[in-house]
Amino acid sequence: MIKLRTYVHIDALQPQLAAYIATASQGFLPVPGDACLWVEVSPGMAVHRFTDKALKATRVHLAQQVVERAYGSMVIHQRDQSDVREAGRVILASMNATVADRETCRITWKETIRGMTPDHTVLINRQDRRGSMILPGQSMFILETEPAGYIVYAANQAEKAANITLIDCRAVGAFGRLILSGREGDVDEAAAAAIQAVEHPSWS
Repeated sequence: MIKLRTYVHIDALQPQLAAYIATASQGFLPVPGDACLWVEVSPGMAVHRFTDKALKATRVHLAQQVVERAYGSMVIHQRDQSDVREAGRVILASMNATVADRETCRITWKETIRGMTPDHTVLINRQDRRGSMILPGQSMFILETEPAGYIVYAANQAEKAANITLIDCRAVGAFGRLILSGREGDVDEAAAAAIQAVEHPSWS
């Protein structure tokens, strides 16, 4: 039985998130403003079937596909939102599913650390990340979700809400992880938007 883990529609990719996705993309690179659909299924190999159907039925581009034994995820995008929405409709129909069948997102960790020390920021910046660098004195918000794919929607909504820096956004595997930084007030605003996003993800 194929299970729909994550189904999230993003109306317009924000600049930092679009650039971040592009650093890991093995397909067509998204640009800011593109509509985007992130789908995650279980078992992982099933994602090939849905990728094939979406690409044949619409003009969407495939930015990324990750196939693990347990989970498979795909990221499709297009400037025209109607193409992305139609691709989503095709995927759901081929699964005999609706958006309501997706797994509910669970926040497994959230925390804001204020006034980051130089030692701490240097270590984070040296770790395997694809985003920007965090600077000493800034605040840092970290969020972890299950399933992983919802973290992308959280990142996009956080970037919409406040002037923050995207440090890391990992949306593959069992858990999704987001790290952002900035001035204290901006981070608090972004954190609230990210939490709201995963508690009430888009339905379109």
